Amino acid sequence: MTTSEREKKIYHVTLVGSAVNIVLIVLKFIAGAIGRSAAMTADAIHSLSDLVTDIIVLVFIRISGKPGDSDHSYGHGKFETMATLIVGLILLFVGLGVAYSGIISVIASLKGHTPQPPGMLALIVAVASIILKEWVYRFTVSRGRSLDSPAVIANAWHHRSDAFSSIGTLAGIAGAMFLGERWRILDPVAAVIVSWFIIKTGYDIIRPCIDELLEKSLPPETEAEIAELIKSVPDVVGIHRLRTRRIGHNIAIEVHTKMDGDKSLRHAHDVATEVERRVKERYGADTHIGIHMEPADDISATNEG
Repeated sequence: MTTSEREKKIYHVTLVGSAVNIVLIVLKFIAGAIGRSAAMTADAIHSLSDLVTDIIVLVFIRISGKPGDSDHSYGHGKFETMATLIVGLILLFVGLGVAYSGIISVIASLKGHTPQPPGMLALIVAVASIILKEWVYRFTVSRGRSLDSPAVIANAWHHRSDAFSSIGTLAGIAGAMFLGERWRILDPVAAVIVSWFIIKTGYDIIRPCIDELLEKSLPPETEAEIAELIKSVPDVVGIHRLRTRRIGHNIAIEVHTKMDGDKSLRHAHDVATEVERRVKERYGADTHIGIHMEPADDISATNEG
């Protein structure tokens, strides 16, 4: 799949999510106001943040798809990482905001300011939101995995966090509606509980982005697979100084490979070309790989450092 094709597919899946978000945002704000539900209003704000992250993904994916240039020799893949990080940060701050608003409402209820019961419209919209957002999550995460896009996958989890938010909202609204006046506090309590899911999702998205921006190596099992793949090339005696990192949805590899020192420079070049071909065949055409060829008799260990 070419970069252009991948970019178009990412745009399509993100636009589908955006269309659903716009519909839900309008419905939730109306239901929150008319249905007198603090939990639904908080859910509407969460959906609004979902739409903002869709826009962020659309903007940054276009940038990340650009080829390398004089200022970005390794391409623009980390713009996708930056988009993913922003999505996570938005989730984190939205979660904290929802928690704060819910706690204030709970405190007010405990002091005797009993809120009005939510209306049936709020209940209906909460059910609709759960169904729609779970469908969008499944659709988006499936496409994100097939496209190997961390930003799309992060956005999918934002959709699911919205579904979780609506589940909590539904529980709070239903309890406040059907369990009597003393249980109306469940509406703001639901908002606080939902905020935990939002905050956790944001944290889970942010953590791998920080690892990538700090140049964390690929998992040991992936590095072991890369090492075995390189050593499977004929005339490669061993490797050392294997270095890996992620650049957006691509990876970068630097490695010293060892071969018979009496072979010609042309033969060494052919071996390096074959290593590069096999690695790109396995990990994608946009994989960055730097190979340093060394005579095997100059190095005592087979795979050091």
